Amino acid sequence: MSEPGSPSDPSAQPSGAAQPYPPVAPVGQPYPQQQPYPTEQPYGAQQPYGAQQPYGAQQPYGAQQPYAGQPYPGQAYQGYPSQQYAPVTPTNTMAMLAMIAGIAGLTLLPLIGSIAAVIMGPMARKEMARTGEQGQGMATAGVITGWIGIGLAVLGVLAMLLFWGVFAASFSTIDYN
Repeated sequence: MSEPGSPSDPSAQPSGAAQPYPPVAPVGQPYPQQQPYPTEQPYGAQQPYGAQQPYGAQQPYGAQQPYAGQPYPGQAYQGYPSQQYAPVTPTNTMAMLAMIAGIAGLTLLPLIGSIAAVIMGPMARKEMARTGEQGQGMATAGVITGWIGIGLAVLGVLAMLLFWGVFAASFSTIDYN
């Protein structure tokens, strides 16, 4: 057999070594209560803003927050500064319509949309200067696409007249001999 205190004796472990299992209470006595973790907090409690646990420390189940730093429903936010945002200035509706009409003047309504964009663009700019709304780029895009559409329409009409002039001249029946 093994002698007490020898390395083969299971009861002889160094005093600072970790036990593989928790101590078992003798028969007939209540089980000793486990001590809570040193970092354990009551359910739903929050840490102060900016406080962090040491690396590797874990909280017991149920003491963790659902999202980092977020309170549970019904709890007030504590320690978070209120965030102020700059007010959003609205975009001018006429500037949007000028840009849409300019695009439509290049595609769906060749001359009507372009004329509407050229008229609405400067009107939108005046309104934006008075009210402080946004949309300068849209108004400018509407005016530019409007003038491009008008220019293409004029070129199309001139090409059509030239074509019909040449076509009509080629079928002339008058003989000048």
